[in-house]
Amino acid sequence: MEAKKAPYFFIAPAITLLVIFSIIPIFIALIISFTDMSLAGLADYSRINFIGLENYRNIFTDASFGKAVLNTIYYVVIGVPLVILISLALAIMINFGENKFFKFMRLVFYSPSITNTVAIAVVWMYLYNPTIGLLNHLLSYINVGPILWLTNPGTSKISLIIIAVWKAIGLNMLIFLAAIQGIPKAYYEAAEIDGANKWQQITKITVPLLKFSIFFVTVTTLIGWFQFFEEPFVMTDGGPLQSTLSIALFIYQNGFQYSKFGYAAAGSFVLFIAIIIVTIIQLKVQNRQRKNEL
Repeated sequence: MEAKKAPYFFIAPAITLLVIFSIIPIFIALIISFTDMSLAGLADYSRINFIGLENYRNIFTDASFGKAVLNTIYYVVIGVPLVILISLALAIMINFGENKFFKFMRLVFYSPSITNTVAIAVVWMYLYNPTIGLLNHLLSYINVGPILWLTNPGTSKISLIIIAVWKAIGLNMLIFLAAIQGIPKAYYEAAEIDGANKWQQITKITVPLLKFSIFFVTVTTLIGWFQFFEEPFVMTDGGPLQSTLSIALFIYQNGFQYSKFGYAAAGSFVLFIAIIIVTIIQLKVQNRQRKNEL
């Protein structure tokens, strides 16, 4: 009997932390989303009124939220494929590299992933500076610019995507690299005997055997880009003209700047549901592909 209880003792700490810091706050936020809770309500709970679905009705007619949704879709559509393709390409190149330079590049590409986002943002703001920035200085040699990287609505989103992609590829590169190194070398040896070149080995052996790693990275990257927050918060605060406003930043501004906690909670649940729907779709697509292979 004691042996049957043992596994529950091992998982009890993790479940307890999950319930206290995730499950309970989610239910509290859900309740708050049906109220008009504000800063005054925190001081005096009697000022909190139940308003039903009014926050949800208002948020879907809010022009700022609509702009944030479009911007977030833009971030996801552009950023996610770039992160996956670049990190996969780097992992393949580093894995097949035959000298110490490629091992050193592993550290170089991983470093941004463990660097503080605020520090990165400060450095990139200098790089993007329209008058003294390094990027515009280099572009001047080919008679291009100056480009208003962060102050022009036409280039602001792309500027943030470049930073976010540069920061995100390191961790995903390591995930792909670990998966590649787990592929038996016998496959490559057999391919070489059959006369396959490096490109054929990559396309016929490496990439097909990485499908589960690619699926994992795709799901986690999508979730991360749906919650895109740090770069627009630190560098543009959603501007210019809300061109970089993301859903996560919209939620932060309404909750912590305008003290509309109920409204912000409603926005967070809209984002939460969107992430769940996208994840479920990906799982179904993955399961369908697996069934077709069987």
